[in-house]
Amino acid sequence: MNFFKKSLAVLGICLFTNNTYAQDSVLKVVTEPSFAPFEFMDQTTTELVGFDIDIIKAIAKVEDLKISIASMPFDGQIPAILSGNADIAISGFTITKERAKLVNFSEPYYDAGLGALVSKKYKDSIKSLKDLEGKSLCTQIGTSGAMFADKIKDATSTQFNTAAESFMELNKGSCIAAVNDKPVLEYYLATSKNDALFLLSDRFTFEQYGIVTSKKNKELTDKISHGLKVIKENGTYDKIYAKWFK
Repeated sequence: MNFFKKSLAVLGICLFTNNTYAQDSVLKVVTEPSFAPFEFMDQTTTELVGFDIDIIKAIAKVEDLKISIASMPFDGQIPAILSGNADIAISGFTITKERAKLVNFSEPYYDAGLGALVSKKYKDSIKSLKDLEGKSLCTQIGTSGAMFADKIKDATSTQFNTAAESFMELNKGSCIAAVNDKPVLEYYLATSKNDALFLLSDRFTFEQYGIVTSKKNKELTDKISHGLKVIKENGTYDKIYAKWFK
């Protein structure tokens, strides 16, 4: 999902930040809770829930890591890792070469890809990615979807703070299509039962999500990757996947 431009001043801060941790310390996990079904706020309990939340809790359990989970805007999470204000970020982060220059990623934990929700008013004229050329698009700031939309020929991309805001603008007619991760689009359609929109059948890209940690803390990166391997082998991952996607 997301990238951003960060000043050299912030990068300078990270050079002097100690990101090591004691085994009994509480690690701060940050996430952006408007990316259902990966992370979102349960309206009844006001708790953070979702696929990513269950995954990081399961990894923490098998690796004996103490964690606290906090909300943070998506485009602020990697800067928080760089500055030492967060230890782990899990928020549907697509593993990219650009991000990997700044932070460490765990082994991939989810295969995804980009797609588009389109107003049904355009069902006869928009049937593929090429048909989005020259159109007005809604995206989420800092995401791989936003970066992809910027490259669609002659298209106009307007970025919003959250996926939910981009869907709201699509429903208002501010744009013709919303570009984001396809599982998020599918979940939105399934839960909102919005029959004014349809999902393009095209998957624009193949992406993998990774859990973000500091380059100064390879030990933590390795622990998370090992924990992910364990929960995949013992069946926990499959149970979590079935809970949110089946």
